[in-house]
Amino acid sequence: MCGIAGSVNFKIDTSKLYQSLFHRGPDEQSHFNYNNLEFHHFRLSIQDIAGGRQPMFLEDRYCIIFNGEIYNHLDIRKKYSYNNCKTSSDTETILYHFQNKGIAGLHDFDGMFAFALVDKQENKLYLARDRAGKKPLYIYHKNETLVFASELNALKKQLPLDINEQSIEVYLRLGSFYRQQTPYNNIRELGNGEWAIIDLSSTKIEYKKWWNITDFYKKENNYSFKDAEQHIDESLTAAVNRRLDSSDLEVGTFLSGGIDSGLVTAIAAKHKPALKTFTVSFDGQFNEAPYARQVAEKYHTNHTEININFDSLKNDIEKILTNYGEPFFDSSAIPSYYVSKAAREHVTVILNGDGADELFAGYRRYVPFAKYNFFNSSGAVNNASALLKKILPPANKKMSKYNYLYRLIDLNTKSGVGKYLSSTVDIFEGFEQDLIFNPDSFSAIEKDFSAILSLHLSGLKTMMLLDFEIQLSGALLPKIDIATMAHSLEGRSPFLCKELLEFAPAVNDAFKIKGTQTKYILRHLAKKYLPENITRLPKRGFEIPLKKWVENDLKEIISDTVFSDNAYNRQFIKKDLLDKLHSNQLNASAEKRAKMLWSLFCLEVWKKNF
Repeated sequence: MCGIAGSVNFKIDTSKLYQSLFHRGPDEQSHFNYNNLEFHHFRLSIQDIAGGRQPMFLEDRYCIIFNGEIYNHLDIRKKYSYNNCKTSSDTETILYHFQNKGIAGLHDFDGMFAFALVDKQENKLYLARDRAGKKPLYIYHKNETLVFASELNALKKQLPLDINEQSIEVYLRLGSFYRQQTPYNNIRELGNGEWAIIDLSSTKIEYKKWWNITDFYKKENNYSFKDAEQHIDESLTAAVNRRLDSSDLEVGTFLSGGIDSGLVTAIAAKHKPALKTFTVSFDGQFNEAPYARQVAEKYHTNHTEININFDSLKNDIEKILTNYGEPFFDSSAIPSYYVSKAAREHVTVILNGDGADELFAGYRRYVPFAKYNFFNSSGAVNNASALLKKILPPANKKMSKYNYLYRLIDLNTKSGVGKYLSSTVDIFEGFEQDLIFNPDSFSAIEKDFSAILSLHLSGLKTMMLLDFEIQLSGALLPKIDIATMAHSLEGRSPFLCKELLEFAPAVNDAFKIKGTQTKYILRHLAKKYLPENITRLPKRGFEIPLKKWVENDLKEIISDTVFSDNAYNRQFIKKDLLDKLHSNQLNASAEKRAKMLWSLFCLEVWKKNF
């Protein structure tokens, strides 16, 4: 795990770059210059500590800087007879495989990666990113200048940037930036499963998808439940074991009381005795520690329970939010930051359960979409929902059955991408008339949404595909990457292995949702590994006390920031809505008001630091 940066026709200020990326690679820093190209590498030494130094070269033709891990690289060496390697580093494997297969070789990799590779003979630069988008890469391109880096803050310190306000409008509705968008003009994120080729003479750049999860959602498989479960078991076991073995340092696991981290931990503990496991509890929140302790005791792990409070949140909040280099809405970034900080005191590498919910239908919102395709609702159903919404009072309890029903009715009053937003982030949905938006801001999203609907997938598959492309790649994985790397901690996600990413989308819907039970096939598999009471627990995740923060702990700082006369949000939010938010006279639940205020607060913190 590392940080990378580079440029074409641009001199990078190395002192500013160190300020931006040192936390991603505190063990070693190095650089390479070739004609008009610069490479900079910040290394967190985990695999082949002695021989894995970068930039790494092959003959006098190729040079690479690489952020991530290729967990099956030794298998690739064996399969293709790469017998001349001088190190045991996965970086060298990438070089040999690129020499042999070119970009097509990416399909063989099980891993997380963002890399830059120069081919001197062709005078071309290649940038590539993994299937799910675990490892980030941002690219600035204007005229004949190109600069790239692992974090937006690194580019911000190097370049004179200006704001893309249409992207800000998307953020306010979506809670994140859509696919390749960023809050800056001339900067795009390299998409998950995407690569770019740059001509070093002209800086002409071409982007292509080398992998697309949509291809696998369009497939059907005829696996029986038993065979599908066995395939998942074997794939997950192989993925966990690879992620344990691909490290010269000790690897631990995050162990909550849920089945995702429980499965990962159970498999890991069988492979590595005395595995270090970590459970986190938060003051005043649901305590999963007793359930995690059951798993730890069953597998005799070296278990640590970490209690975290938010006493220092007022002092830390700006630092946490500005780490992202963009407005970042997901409030679970805060506990993720504290959890990573605590875990780093014990290990450098940690396994987690990320991706299981998006691949195997772990969210409550998937249940109704498994029964009825809300994206194809009739006009009569939409009209009836609109009438009901006028009669019913807003829902005020986040986890209540009434809230669940109210949101279903609400989403059925919407059309297009509004249905998706109502069922997921639900920030300003229902108040679109109070937003000052350019009508073109959502054109790209609406176009992609229509294309996905034209695939005629089931309602569940459509919802899960949208979540993978928007929520997982755009919010969850960036959240975890920044939170962990802020403390030089590497997070590995076995559920996002190559095999499961290419198998799970085609698994029968009925194996994922059964009745009202989410993630059914994983729950059934978990009975083989975990105490049965744990397999029946509902999904919880971090239960963020956002309403409490907004109305109490952070009330003053949020109010002063969001409602100041020169607040940036006044360009996007009409005064009437701001006044109702301020006076707490909004016709919406307290939870929804808290999300609106939090979204605007995150925007203001970013703008202040911009």
